[in-house]
Amino acid sequence: MKSWDVLREACERVGVKAVAARLNVSAALVYKWCQEPPTEEDPDASGARNPLDRSRGLFDATGDPEIVNWLCRAADGFFVPNPQVRIGDTEEQLLGTTQRVVENFGRLLSDISRSIENDGVITEPEAETIRRSWETLKRHAECFVVACERGLYLRGRRR
Repeated sequence: MKSWDVLREACERVGVKAVAARLNVSAALVYKWCQEPPTEEDPDASGARNPLDRSRGLFDATGDPEIVNWLCRAADGFFVPNPQVRIGDTEEQLLGTTQRVVENFGRLLSDISRSIENDGVITEPEAETIRRSWETLKRHAECFVVACERGLYLRGRRR
């Protein structure tokens, strides 16, 4: 789905005027965002480069997934990149992947234990450490699950 399609559908649900008012821009600009922008193939398209395309450009320019993760957290979620499926010894990959999940789970439990061991309280900096450990664990666990779903660990079977 193209960015302007996503924006058009989202704006249709709440209304272009409401979106424009909330963003303090004109409704005409929001309408332009919801149309295909001009390209070499279609120079007559009437849309404008929209905030989604600009965000994508910022990510492409920096390569920093924290930009995407920030937006996901704003939506009360979390960004999990798709795992890279490598050609090679799948048993070794299976072992390594499961070890990373277990190690990260252990690190999370350790961070929680360290946070509460002296005073039974979890401070804001300790909560941030726990959050980082949790996010790392979720990333590795999701990579493992997706690799399973893609059949990476089908021993002796062709995909």
